[in-house]
Amino acid sequence: MSAIVDYSDRTTCVIFGDGAGAVLLEPNNEGYGILDSLLKSDGSGRNYLHMKAGGSLKPPSVETVLAKEHYIFQDGQPVFKAAVKGMADTAYELLERNKLTGDDIEWLVPHQANKRIIDATANRIGLSTDKVMLNIQRYGNTTAATIPLCLWDWEKQLKKDDKIVLAAFGGGFTWGATLIKWAYNSN
Repeated sequence: MSAIVDYSDRTTCVIFGDGAGAVLLEPNNEGYGILDSLLKSDGSGRNYLHMKAGGSLKPPSVETVLAKEHYIFQDGQPVFKAAVKGMADTAYELLERNKLTGDDIEWLVPHQANKRIIDATANRIGLSTDKVMLNIQRYGNTTAATIPLCLWDWEKQLKKDDKIVLAAFGGGFTWGATLIKWAYNSN
């Protein structure tokens, strides 16, 4: 993220951190891994969280560089409201669709954008804070890396058969939740 953050924009630059992560999936016949996913998008959010130039719609030029249009732009309040609703509602809908409640879930692994968004998502699905993986205080918002980094940081606490909800929100707007069943004892 540091490559697309304008460090003179103090409302945005302090939020994002650099990070990368990956999750290895392999086939199995025992019912582990991804059990269900719910993914949504709403392009009307594009004005609130985006990069103004650099893509095919507005290719890079001297003008776009001088106008600082190759940096991430975020209008915090509409993004916050959409993220709270999006993450919380999709996590809830996913559990409801699978006839589960918060009591059936061992962990929530939320996108690490904002603690209040995370708390709202946990509350919506009935999870106590001790069942929520957090590392935002360590890395900041590493965008697409937040969930893999959480899994890495908390892996030793995961147990075979744990049901885990992953919930995320991103630019444009996009959001979703995934239900997984952990396949091994990590300790």
